[in-house]
Amino acid sequence: MVNVDKLLIKEQFSKNDILELLTLTDISDLQKLYDKADKVRRDNVGDIVHMRGIIEFSNYCGRWCSYCGLNANNVNIERYRMSVDEIVETAYKAHNLGYKTVVLQSGEDSYYTIDIIESIIRKIKDQMDMFITLGLGERPDEEFECMKKAGADRYLIKHETSDRELYKKLHPDMSFDERIRCLKTAKRVGLELGSGIMIGLPGQTLETLANDILLFKELQVDMAGMGPYIPHPGTELYKDFKEIGYFAKDLDFDLEEMVYKMLAVTRLVNKKVNLPATTALATTNPAKGRELALSRGANVVMPNVTDLKYRKMYEIYPAKACIDEKPEDCRKCIDARITSIGRTPL
Repeated sequence: MVNVDKLLIKEQFSKNDILELLTLTDISDLQKLYDKADKVRRDNVGDIVHMRGIIEFSNYCGRWCSYCGLNANNVNIERYRMSVDEIVETAYKAHNLGYKTVVLQSGEDSYYTIDIIESIIRKIKDQMDMFITLGLGERPDEEFECMKKAGADRYLIKHETSDRELYKKLHPDMSFDERIRCLKTAKRVGLELGSGIMIGLPGQTLETLANDILLFKELQVDMAGMGPYIPHPGTELYKDFKEIGYFAKDLDFDLEEMVYKMLAVTRLVNKKVNLPATTALATTNPAKGRELALSRGANVVMPNVTDLKYRKMYEIYPAKACIDEKPEDCRKCIDARITSIGRTPL
């Protein structure tokens, strides 16, 4: 029997403590966990919800990741690349909508050389007062240094899972050690570091999830993104599902609830970390997924500001939330949702 009250007064959490919290199912115990996470969030990062506008500027990718709809093997996808001017113009639109951070995200697209990336960073920095987060996949050490010198502020590269065997199944052409190297390099050169995981992967266990939280702590990440795994029919991993849906065939936990538990426990273990209420969570629960996440430890929302003509083509997973919503309408909607729960969007 888990003594929730005793666990929640701790300042440091062991792996066993984390596992015990992740096994909670009693409604009263879960509410205690969520209330504690919300208090720790308020005490350490405040009531502001940081808004970060995502620009998905290319859906070309040279990788074969078995879970991602952008994978190189998916021939049933229309590919696109935005020009430097388009990217900068979209960043300017985000700036005018009040976003203080723009997230430049793409598949691993070798077309965008480091010279092009540096050009984009400098143009945005020269023309507007914005923070820049990059999510470009794995890059050589010297390129992380170049991006930092050009003016980039943050780098987002999810480790996806701390389980080496599962990582290999998800990334047949990649190395777990190389992914960790990139994470550590980004941190070393002075970029704020973002990582993240998917919850509900076939073969994932509670121990895996506990290790993910501990890896966030070990890497000293500044942001940790967590959302439900949503299967895409244009991927190898999709074949591991008996039927279409949001639940893996071998899960023995409620997927959405596990996302909230992971957010809450991660907040307890890494008190000052930034935790997004992810778009994937809003996709599985459009009515209140983001609001519930924000009340259970999260403090970041990342709306999509990509032009509508490209947005549908950046299909990492299907039926993504807000796919048809104009950036200005999306901003108004999310602001209203955040203020409705007593928080302040920034």
